[in-house]
Amino acid sequence: MADTFSLQRVLETFRSSLSEEKEVYIKYYIAGWQELVAFMNSLGSVFSFISKDVVSKIQILENFLSGENRSHYVTIQSMVRYELENDLVDLTKRGSHPESGCRTLLRLHRALRWLELFLERLRTSSEDSKTSVMCSDAYNESLAQHHPWLIRKAVGVAFCALPGRDTFFDVMNAGDQTQVVALLGESLPLIAEVYQITEDLYVKNNLLELP
Repeated sequence: MADTFSLQRVLETFRSSLSEEKEVYIKYYIAGWQELVAFMNSLGSVFSFISKDVVSKIQILENFLSGENRSHYVTIQSMVRYELENDLVDLTKRGSHPESGCRTLLRLHRALRWLELFLERLRTSSEDSKTSVMCSDAYNESLAQHHPWLIRKAVGVAFCALPGRDTFFDVMNAGDQTQVVALLGESLPLIAEVYQITEDLYVKNNLLELP
């Protein structure tokens, strides 16, 4: 897990995650998420409710990558194919596979959408934009629909404690604000592409609402 966040490494990992055939390498998908966890952690405990869950999901996927069936977990596509063909996914209710690769990655997939939306708002924001509003709007468009009321309420309170826009640009470790905006402009289309490829795959296989 990266100790300090690097926006440049986010760009590199998500770029590496895409094969020429537009399959998504799980190894680099995880590496990209590890950078995003470092980003959340660099802002204090405000994102801990998400980052802790992300870390646990990353560990599950890493176990698959190093396990006896690792050859089936090279890409998201090969994982989905293998787990569905071998009935390793609980499709309609929680059963004997609560930590399947498909279900685990779905939770990361949902969180990735939230971060993508938030960072895009940050990229296009003005000096007087409030990070709490940007983050809340992104959350309400993505993760909120999968969280119960109590969590949504707690999240809303947590976002009120977010640091200002300048702090977010500082923790990017990518130079001045103009340079950060430019690097976000390179990184976010890659994240969006990885997200959309995963989304399409999950739609095709009816996996978006796994219990």
